[in-house]
Amino acid sequence: MSGEVLSQSEIDALLSALSTGEMDADELKKEQTEKKVKVYDFKRALRFSKDQIRSLTRIHENFARLLTTFFSAQLRTYVQISVASADQIPYEEFIRSIPKMTILNVIEVPPLDGRILMEVNPNVAYAMMDRLMGGRGTSINKIDNLTEIETKIMSATFERAFENLREAWSTIADIDPILFDFEVNPQFLQMVSPNETVVVISLNTIIGETSGMINICIPHVVLEPIIPKLSVHYWMQTDKKEREPEVIARLERNIQKAEVPVICELGSSDIAIQDFLTLDIGDVIELNQGIDQALTIKVGNIPKFIGQPGKMNKKMAVQILDTVKGGDEDDE
Repeated sequence: MSGEVLSQSEIDALLSALSTGEMDADELKKEQTEKKVKVYDFKRALRFSKDQIRSLTRIHENFARLLTTFFSAQLRTYVQISVASADQIPYEEFIRSIPKMTILNVIEVPPLDGRILMEVNPNVAYAMMDRLMGGRGTSINKIDNLTEIETKIMSATFERAFENLREAWSTIADIDPILFDFEVNPQFLQMVSPNETVVVISLNTIIGETSGMINICIPHVVLEPIIPKLSVHYWMQTDKKEREPEVIARLERNIQKAEVPVICELGSSDIAIQDFLTLDIGDVIELNQGIDQALTIKVGNIPKFIGQPGKMNKKMAVQILDTVKGGDEDDE
């Protein structure tokens, strides 16, 4: 069966055709078993896997949460931003899908090549500006000509919001977002070739009683150097973070102050439980080691050295003769 979903009216029409004899069920089955050629549109080249699109979606879900917090503080009103969709389409199709007059922020993201485009629906942009200028945050259907003051207010607001983009992308790349250009007409923007594949993340935005979309357009050329980091394998692996020299020195100092027990074993012996229970002061237990044999010295219950007993300044002592051969380095 094809993966196509039929509506109720189409199902009714199909059943009616089968019952009246207009369509033969056997021919229908035969048609389904035949190999079908899937049409591939080279203008809509899919250059990102589903796994990579999911990773980009996770990153921008975090970005949406950060923007919600940022704009709520800046506008002092109810703001809710969430990811609505993430798709890969040709750049030309994206440009055709957005309004003829809208708010366009072109962002450079060094050290990555290329630029990112953030398109803000006029409803959302004017609600933000109205709120910043002391209004109630209502939208105005006017975008033809922005005054110099309006342009300055909007560009400055979005430029501060780009700091959140840096934080959201920190898991895959260290970028330094910079507002490169501010436009209102998409026809004047030609960032990449019309057939270039771009990822478009659409953010559903609610500000007070106004709602609209914020679209983030990311060309393939921007993501190309970091595509391997968008796979699940990269997210699952554990990177070993190198410690700073000061941290290492502090750890070494603390370890040097740590106290561990040092035990010198004179030997051991096996006795019966009955003999153990009848032990008394003055009894002698014979050890498995002669007085001329080397003793095992343990550090923290781990054999580390070989030594011999003696006296020093009229006190019992042990002299280290050698280190224990074997995996002592792994036990350190």
